[in-house]
Amino acid sequence: MDATREGGLLAWQFRGYPKTHRDRRNLLAHAGTEPLFLLGTLALVAFPFFGVWLLAFALPAVLLPVIVQGRTHRLEETKAAPFRGPGDFAIRLLVEQWVTFPRFVLSGEFARRWREAAPGRDPEGVRRGG
Repeated sequence: MDATREGGLLAWQFRGYPKTHRDRRNLLAHAGTEPLFLLGTLALVAFPFFGVWLLAFALPAVLLPVIVQGRTHRLEETKAAPFRGPGDFAIRLLVEQWVTFPRFVLSGEFARRWREAAPGRDPEGVRRGG
């Protein structure tokens, strides 16, 4: 994926997202863990107001999706651009989970990639065989 980020982070990330999210296992991992990540980040924001006990939920709820999605990203033929450092990792992760993935789903792109990744289809989504 191009690392120049033309058009800014949001445009760049969304433009490259369909290329780096084609494998059904990765799509399923994102769909299954992204809501947990969102709840975990909300719990991280809320714990100072509601108590430190929320950290017992928040930390695993944030870390588990990061680990699962990171592992399933390895299954993708097209790899995401490398991170520029810890700050870049954090901002790209937050933007992906809170903006880009929901936009990917709502735009119909998730469903399109899911269908294209179906058994018996080539990477362009054309049915193979008889």
